[in-house]
Amino acid sequence: MGSNPTLTATIKLCGSTTEKGVTLAPGTFRSLIVCMVLLATGACKPAPRAAPHPQVGWRPIGSWMGRGDTQTESFDIGSTEWRIKWETKGAPSPGAGSFHLEVHSAVSGRPLSNAIDHPGNGSGIAYVTEEPRLYELVINSRDVDWSIAVEEAVVGEVRQAR
Repeated sequence: MGSNPTLTATIKLCGSTTEKGVTLAPGTFRSLIVCMVLLATGACKPAPRAAPHPQVGWRPIGSWMGRGDTQTESFDIGSTEWRIKWETKGAPSPGAGSFHLEVHSAVSGRPLSNAIDHPGNGSGIAYVTEEPRLYELVINSRDVDWSIAVEEAVVGEVRQAR
């Protein structure tokens, strides 16, 4: 009876080197070679990239502030989703004063939406879903300072940094 073969191998995977001596049982040499080939062909490949996924961001369109009634200049919205961030302050007492904002078509002047109707001090975000077009805002306010910012929804793909 012969002795079992001893295999000494130097293995280099992904930059590290290891030297090992192994006594093999009969018939395992072929299985070991197959495993080593499989490891060597897949072990150093870079991890697969994560698929990009769509995400909504907000592009500033315009901002206004004031006290009392006003109508903004027209602005163009190219998507079907946009928002109005608003804040009122300076009311003489809690609940006193009012802030009302309507969205109008800048082409026809017709009102499209009563976006905000708020008494006194406060803040919030009003979302508008309409067709892309030119818009203007009509503000009626009493006894409050107000500020608004219009932002348009934009969709883009986010990729994981490596």
